[in-house]
This record gives sequence, C-alpha cells and structure tokens, in this order.
Amino acid sequence: MSSEEDSRKDPLPSQDSASPQGPQQPEAHSDFVEQTTTVEGVAMVRLLGPGDRLLKSVEREHPRVRVLARGNEITFSGQRDDVAAAEALLREITAMARNGVDLEPAQVERSQRLIDRGEETPTDVLGQAIVQSRGKIIRPKTLGQKQYVDAIDDNTIVFGIGPAGTGKTYLAMAKAVQALQRKEVTRLILTRPAVEAGERLGYLPGTLNDKIDPYLRPLFDALNEMLDPEVVVKLMASGTIEVAPLAYMRGRTLNDAFVVLDEAQNTTPEQMKMFLTRLGFGSKMVVTGDITQLDLPMGASGLKLVTHVLGGIDEVHFSHLTSDDVVRHTLVARIVDAYTEYDQKKQADDHRRRDRNEGR
Repeated sequence: MSSEEDSRKDPLPSQDSASPQGPQQPEAHSDFVEQTTTVEGVAMVRLLGPGDRLLKSVEREHPRVRVLARGNEITFSGQRDDVAAAEALLREITAMARNGVDLEPAQVERSQRLIDRGEETPTDVLGQAIVQSRGKIIRPKTLGQKQYVDAIDDNTIVFGIGPAGTGKTYLAMAKAVQALQRKEVTRLILTRPAVEAGERLGYLPGTLNDKIDPYLRPLFDALNEMLDPEVVVKLMASGTIEVAPLAYMRGRTLNDAFVVLDEAQNTTPEQMKMFLTRLGFGSKMVVTGDITQLDLPMGASGLKLVTHVLGGIDEVHFSHLTSDDVVRHTLVARIVDAYTEYDQKKQADDHRRRDRNEGR
C-alpha cells in the first residue's frame, strides 16, 4: 500500500503462502528487488494526491509491485522488470507534476497506456498546454487528442470526427482562442446547424437571437470556460467573436478568421460545400461531428460525404477520435463501445438479410 503503516508488512505477502511448508525467502537467483527513488523538484502532496490516490493508481497499474512512500522517497518492491515499469510510470507523472499538470487517477491510467504503446511519452502528450484562463489549463488528455491538436496546427482545414466526450469541439474552441490570443487571426467565427436533436422544440418565443440561442448555447458555454465572461461580451460586441447559425455563413468570405463548425453531421452535402467554400485568406477551419448521432430528418449527411470527396487533398486532414479518447465519465467510453458494437452487428445482419433476399 502507499502509507507508512504498511512498512511493517512484508514486501511480497504472496511469498509467505507460496508453499505449504511455511514462509520462504527469495532465492539467491531470484529477480526480486527493492528500489528506492528520491523525488525532487515537486511537492509530494502534489505528486501523491489526496490520500495518496495517485500512488494507489500506480499500484493498480502494476499490481505485482508494492509501493511505499516515506517523506520524499518512494520504494518499489517486486520482480525486477515489474519494478522498472512502475518506476518508469512514476518518472512520467513526476515530470508532468513539475510542469504544472493537475494530475488525476485517470491520467495515471492514460500515461501507462501511452508507455505501453511506446509511440510518444505521456509528458509530451499530456503536458502540452493550449489555453490558460481563470486558473485552468486546457490540454490534450489522450494520444488521439494530441494528434488532433497537432493536425490543427499543421493544416488549413481539419475534420474532427468521433463520439461524444472525445473533446473534438472543446479542443477546437481552445485552439481558436489560442490563435486569437497569439494574433494569428483577427476574429473567431463559431457556427453550427440549427437542427433539433430528435425532439420538436416548436416556435420559440423572443427575438431571433433568443430563438437560435438553444442551438448555440454549447459554444457559448465553452467560450465562457476559456475566457472571462466579461471579455466574451466585449469581443462579441466588437465583432471579434461571432457565434451564429450555419445559415448565416452563406454569401460570405471569411478572411483572417479561425472558423469552427460544430455538429457537422447535421449538415446536408450542400451546406457542407457552402461552408467550406467560405474559406478566405489567412483563415483556418475546424469541422467537428459524430456521424453516429445524426439528427437530419432525411437525406445524406454532409460530414459523411466529405470524407470521400476531400480525402486526398493537401492541407485537409481527417482526425478520427475513438472511445479511447473519451475523457468524460469512464462509463461514457463503454456506452460508446456498446453502441458501436450494436451498429456493426445490425449492419452485418442487414447485409445477410439483403444477400438472402437477392439469392431468391
């Protein structure tokens, strides 16, 4: 365990019961080791978390290793390879803590997954800051999110396609705010189609802005998390930030702007073409959507079609996020996987039924 009381326990209790003849000591040729690491440059309370919960997360990732914290020293006990793997994970979360990352148990788990893949280090992926505001730093939290953010930097038009909770809209908004703060663009334009999500809302009361507000509210909410609400009001009043339905984009050329189109699965092919051809000089576009959550009453989705039409064009990139990139409640990832499995089974059944009918 991860507290000083456990120092009275044997490093590997399982060895005591390994033989009916009684406790056995590790043999001379055994790979059992006890390794102590001194942590420097970061407060232990920040590294261990409340109630040592982060250290307990390390233990969960490496159940064959006993971890004990005393002062600024952490001791690992177990087989040599297991201890080395646990130490590697500790080094990564220590480096992130030094860089100001607010660590949570979920990030320990994601860090171990990244280490297992061996593609990029957790420090490189989870330590990249996009926007800092109101004491909060927005960062990518998975490898897929990091690749998505990098694609936005490297391309003119990026499509972020994936299920709910993968951060595709939130990170696009963060990159838009970052571009405005760095003066890479002179304005932000945030838009989405005004399509009802499965239920009829009827005739809403009030002005035109009141009527379209429910459709655009998620974009306002994200903005207010990344900027002070008073600043958002001023920037919108000056036209620096514009939040509007997709229909307002027709006939315009958007120069020196960072443009985000959200819920793009609910665009028609004609609307998608109209939107993409608004691109002006010095501008960047990010299009986000989830093709499994289609609310169009009829017809094809512009987001589905565009993946086939623009697949081979330079400066256009498609980032496909998956359930591995979901950063909401862990249950959300399982829900996404369950629906994906159901859809795949249904499609396979439909194909078999169609084949049988054609064979008659």
